[in-house]
Amino acid sequence: MYDAIVVGARCAGASTALLLARAGYRVLMVDRAAFPRDTLSTLYIHQPGIVRLAQWGVLDDVIATGTPALDKVTYRVADIELSGCSWPVSGQQAAYAPRRHHLDSILARAAVASGVEFRDGCTVEDVLFDDDRVVGVRCRTAGGALVEERARLVIGADGMRSRVAEAVKAPVLTEDPLLTCAYYTYWEGVSDHFQLHEAPGRWVGVIPTNDDMTLVASYFPQSEFDRVRADVKTAYMESVRTTAPAVFDRIEGLERGDKFYGSGDQQNFFRQVSGNGWALVGDAAHHKDSITAKGITDAFLQAETLTEAIGENLHDPALLKAALQQYAAGHEDLLIDGYQSTLFTAALKVHKDRLAMLRAVASNAEFTTRYFAAVAGDCATEDLYTPELLDLLY
Repeated sequence: MYDAIVVGARCAGASTALLLARAGYRVLMVDRAAFPRDTLSTLYIHQPGIVRLAQWGVLDDVIATGTPALDKVTYRVADIELSGCSWPVSGQQAAYAPRRHHLDSILARAAVASGVEFRDGCTVEDVLFDDDRVVGVRCRTAGGALVEERARLVIGADGMRSRVAEAVKAPVLTEDPLLTCAYYTYWEGVSDHFQLHEAPGRWVGVIPTNDDMTLVASYFPQSEFDRVRADVKTAYMESVRTTAPAVFDRIEGLERGDKFYGSGDQQNFFRQVSGNGWALVGDAAHHKDSITAKGITDAFLQAETLTEAIGENLHDPALLKAALQQYAAGHEDLLIDGYQSTLFTAALKVHKDRLAMLRAVASNAEFTTRYFAAVAGDCATEDLYTPELLDLLY
């Protein structure tokens, strides 16, 4: 009998397992992938996520992979350019964007070092029930054996199409339509800082990562998905040329550092995140368009929130039930500001009123810092509109 079984060993799962093990619990973590392995990701970790990595003692390992510190952001739309960075969050001003085969492996190793039993290449085929209570999982190991493992709590950290969420019939509480499709690839030496480029119907993100490579992503309206995927290279290069011409000048004629990656299935939802003997974290619990690159940071926040709610109460059924209810009650409030701002951004519309706000922000370095703190998730959207900014606007 384990205290917890965590299904999924990437950002959400490994961090949840790590924190539970450090709280003294016996934890089994399984993942169907063999590590190390990349996954579809925009890589960027905002400053609140970096704070968690530092607190968990793994930030130095992330930095040691050679991923650069990203302490400058440039954002261009219409005739406006903002350049700056978020204010420091608990002493961390730089963001980082490590390749996922580095980040996920670092977190998994840290979990194992904290006492977690980790089985990669292990696929969960079913969730076990005792009446209406989840009591474990049935999984096939890397060697092909079918085994059953039991636990007081099963945590689904197995992504947007979560097998655990499906098995427990976790209802979707909030859902919005698909808004964008996105494709990205890697180029050598394109940028030394994080860049955002916006135009009507287009968005280009530029994210330096390991080995002097830069992830350049282009976003299109969901309605264009069939056209874009029919000829990704042409659509991608034209989008970069028209939306971020200076970036296009850097990549034109270069050989790509990798294939194109992309998706037209960027769902936007909140699921019910807990029930009798189970909980969900990460993309299994909540997913949104990747355009604001909040997924990794939000995964860390959910892992921390769930484990703090559980505290020392995992062995007491009544107290565990109350802890899971507490986690569920605060889950949407924890993430709703970022969700709403993501939906607004993913609409790919350049609003006149928003341009007026950005021009006002660009006129003052303090406003610019506050704006980038809002982008990072350390300043609520309503707190961006200080009396001084409102005076300038109106």
